Amino acid sequence: MTAEPLPRIRVIIVDDQTLIRLGFRMVLDATDDIEVVGEAADGAAALDAVRSLEPDVVLMDVRMPGVDGLEATARIRRDHPAVAVLVLTTFDLDEYAFGALRAGAGGFLLKDARGDELVAAVRAVAAGEATLSPRITRRMIELVTASGLPEPHPVTPTTLTAREAEVLQAMGRGLTNAEIAGELFLSESTVKTHVGRILTKLPARDRVHAVLIAHGLAQPGLDV
Repeated sequence: MTAEPLPRIRVIIVDDQTLIRLGFRMVLDATDDIEVVGEAADGAAALDAVRSLEPDVVLMDVRMPGVDGLEATARIRRDHPAVAVLVLTTFDLDEYAFGALRAGAGGFLLKDARGDELVAAVRAVAAGEATLSPRITRRMIELVTASGLPEPHPVTPTTLTAREAEVLQAMGRGLTNAEIAGELFLSESTVKTHVGRILTKLPARDRVHAVLIAHGLAQPGLDV
């Protein structure tokens, strides 16, 4: 008996630049486990696409005419909580970065990301392992410092065990569960258990919130 193929990750690409959408589509369509089911050039069209196409992941640009990416992200996360949103951004993050997190985005992807980074990010978000890359997290710290606030420092809540603290710090460096498992010589299922406990103990809204806590960019138990 031939085994049935695993369900593919359904993706919608939202960006007002046609070439950006085309480039991302070419990379994603070349994979065996990801399928681009739709595109949109603004937030309003994205909302319609999510309702009709029921994707697993939305790649969301921020600055678009009409309904921007922040508003679209907030609406998607409110009305379709099972749909993950991965925000597309340039390297020079601005005030939209924290706004996107508040709106419920699962993480950020740089527009100049390599093809393998794009694929990995989509897979991670679809699996509930959204995170911030080290480059993006460093830039966010720089923005906080430039705003006149004291530079944040890594946080290790006393409620965490030593192993949970190690996992949290690894999450804060942008590692996925599989990468954490390899680094700490644990099984991936054990890492998932630790991550679940970390989110409960902090408490953190989601994995991205926990990453921000690890970098001192948010406080345990508080919104971003």
